[in-house]
Amino acid sequence: MLKPILLVEDNPKDLELTLLALSKSQLANPVVVARDGAEALGYLRCEGEFASRERGNPAVILLDLKLPKLDGIEVLQAIRADGSLQRLPVVMLTSSREEKDLVRSYDLGVNAYVVKPVGFHQFLEAVRELGVFWAVLNEPPPETTKPRS
Repeated sequence: MLKPILLVEDNPKDLELTLLALSKSQLANPVVVARDGAEALGYLRCEGEFASRERGNPAVILLDLKLPKLDGIEVLQAIRADGSLQRLPVVMLTSSREEKDLVRSYDLGVNAYVVKPVGFHQFLEAVRELGVFWAVLNEPPPETTKPRS
């Protein structure tokens, strides 16, 4: 079974465009959507509404920076601090071009930082290429067997 792609996005327009781009890339991976940082961590930790989901990490997390409840930086910090999640590929997919956001993301171990293109076709192509690379071409690290703390 293919691992899902976890898309963490609160903007309805960006969410719709990203889902469209992923579907056009003809990836077979299912896409799980979280609309805020807390929901994303709940999914990853199999907590709350996700307590009964099948265990296992996604192939990649496409993470927006500006999110309600917990922002992308806080989510990234939590992922990198958790032994069972720390090796997950995380791509910051954001509209922020601020250097401080870029530097902070890389300091915390983000795998890639992609600024959302403003043009519709550019956006579709960027997300399509991201999906193909991270879900198909990238060789992920083995799942860790460390227990959750």
